[in-house]
Amino acid sequence: MRVLLTGHQGYLGSVMAPVLQQAGHEVTGLDSGLFADCVLGQTPDDPPGHTVDLRDVKPTMLDGIDAVIHLAALSNDPLGSLAPELTYDINHHASVRLAKLAKDAGVSRFLYASTCSVYGASGGDGLVGEDAPLRPVTPYAESKVRVEDDLSELADDTFTPVYMRNATAFGFSPRLRADIVLNNLVGHAYLTGEVRVLSDGTPWRPLVHALDIAQAFALALDAPRDAIHNRAFNVGSEQNNVTVADIAQDVIEAVPGSRLVITGENGNDPRSYRVDFSRVRQALPGFKARWTVMAGAVELVEAYQRHQLDKHAFDRRFTRLARLADRQGAGTVDETLRP
Repeated sequence: MRVLLTGHQGYLGSVMAPVLQQAGHEVTGLDSGLFADCVLGQTPDDPPGHTVDLRDVKPTMLDGIDAVIHLAALSNDPLGSLAPELTYDINHHASVRLAKLAKDAGVSRFLYASTCSVYGASGGDGLVGEDAPLRPVTPYAESKVRVEDDLSELADDTFTPVYMRNATAFGFSPRLRADIVLNNLVGHAYLTGEVRVLSDGTPWRPLVHALDIAQAFALALDAPRDAIHNRAFNVGSEQNNVTVADIAQDVIEAVPGSRLVITGENGNDPRSYRVDFSRVRQALPGFKARWTVMAGAVELVEAYQRHQLDKHAFDRRFTRLARLADRQGAGTVDETLRP
């Protein structure tokens, strides 16, 4: 298929593009380039693409495209809370506009990167499936819920939206993110010897490796329409439903000599949920999340060592909020977060 991959120069996109190409798809990228230079190790061999803000996509950019994989977004909760109006402008309105342009251009399949954060305040010990009540507690998660609702209204016999609710991603990418939980804890342990947990450690989180996410999207491109049409899928594995304290313990084992520090300074995090991933396995029979949290922690330690990660890069270049602040300070990003 001819696939438009938005966010191809981001954390997930840099992992997903080669997976799609290896599966035989012709990939065209679309990215603002805000984090294109945030590389640890060798710069990826990006597919050809458009350098454009999501809000400024032109209809001609969808010409000849069979499917869209839409990853591009303001990507984490602290950033969304800092600029909620921009989060809704980019993550919600621009995403729905892209889908409408895609439908008008004859694109038949639109895979949307949603998140398990839509379950935000579920709590309890039961597993939450795709039909559970959605209780987002951040502008980022709320924007994802709104997009799912609006895309559902576009679904018809010619246009198939699919909502891939990814668990919290982890693992090495050449365009690293240091502001997601496992990557962050491993980085602090590697650089400082401390595994620093800011909550009380009790919240549940589902985690999934970036490569497993890429596998799920590749399978969804090829899946029968009836299996995925206008449906939501949690992407991950029950074995990676873990508490923050569990994650920290894996990090301690992966980084010999590190010690656990639970500060609790952020209090009791209301985002706590355990997720049921059975639907994605049923609809995409080839899917299996292969990476455990422990294996991901070991992979990250080896990558940080191999590429000689330093604290300044970890704190500034690979942390989205800090990187945007630095670029705004340097005058290379305006107040609307456009280059």
